[in-house]
Amino acid sequence: MFIEAVTNLVKAIIVLFIIVDPFGNVPIFMSLTEKMTEDQKRKVFNTATLVGIILLLVFAFTGQEIFLIFGISIYSFEVAGGVLLLIIAIRILISGSMHENGESPESIGAVPIAMPLLVGPGAITTTILNLQAYGTFVTILSVLIVLFITWIILRHLSAVYNFLGKTGAVVIARVMALLIAAMAIQYILGGISAYLANLP
Repeated sequence: MFIEAVTNLVKAIIVLFIIVDPFGNVPIFMSLTEKMTEDQKRKVFNTATLVGIILLLVFAFTGQEIFLIFGISIYSFEVAGGVLLLIIAIRILISGSMHENGESPESIGAVPIAMPLLVGPGAITTTILNLQAYGTFVTILSVLIVLFITWIILRHLSAVYNFLGKTGAVVIARVMALLIAAMAIQYILGGISAYLANLP
């Protein structure tokens, strides 16, 4: 029984970690926080981790009911996330940064880092499926472990900044904006395609 529980936990962690993909999003996180101080970055990543945990657990236990109440589908959620990311990409390309003077680090941590970059449609769906397959304890523990690992990765972004230097970080930010735009289009197309495929 214990071995089975551990095996299920490892499976849940691996699948969720792959979907959340903190390593793959590192350049994007860099572009979003490139003009922030160390203290602001710390606030951003702390907020992103906490909000990510809360969102995943809330959607895991009530996601299907929330979608049902508001009459929306996971496909609509995916399209909305794509539109949001596309707006963010355009802002970075135009102004060079997502961060504005009047915008708090906490707001950046919540949107777009926590959602939809970390907690997107894929992560939400995966968590719901983990809950159905492995139960409450394994699902909650897997979310906590994956987001804790993500937090550690985020906290060490400064080493990457120092390696690249200011000019390198600016270049990376602009290039990554194009990647964010491509991800946004993929979200939108994926949501539309899935919706059309499931039409009666």
